[in-house]
Amino acid sequence: MAARTKARKRALDVLFEADQRGIDPLTVLARRLAEPGTQAPVPQYSADLVEGVVEHLERIDEVLATHSHGWTVARMPAVDRNLLRLGTWEILWNDDVPDTVAVSEAVGLAEELSTDESPSFVNGLLARVVELKPTLLA
Repeated sequence: MAARTKARKRALDVLFEADQRGIDPLTVLARRLAEPGTQAPVPQYSADLVEGVVEHLERIDEVLATHSHGWTVARMPAVDRNLLRLGTWEILWNDDVPDTVAVSEAVGLAEELSTDESPSFVNGLLARVVELKPTLLA
């Protein structure tokens, strides 16, 4: 598994844990950075992802809610919701990652970690974000 793929998975772990426990993702991140415990250290890119998602969370959730026909963000499976947040942040705010890579990585993690329907849902919604990117950043 490539370094950035591992970093995305670690960022997803942080966002998922925070989501499930109802606490701030930055609190979970800070704890993981200070005390990795039995887990591998958190890569810098994981921290960048979590911090980026938190910084733009309101806008990310607005984009997801607007374009996920029939699904509220709260109703999405937690893994999918947080994968979509990561992917949306990479597409809209991280120029170092090509949009196709951001979508592919999110879909790959959905295949590995979520339901049978999740990869197509994640792919479709992130493809829409890519398509609308110029208008979403305006």
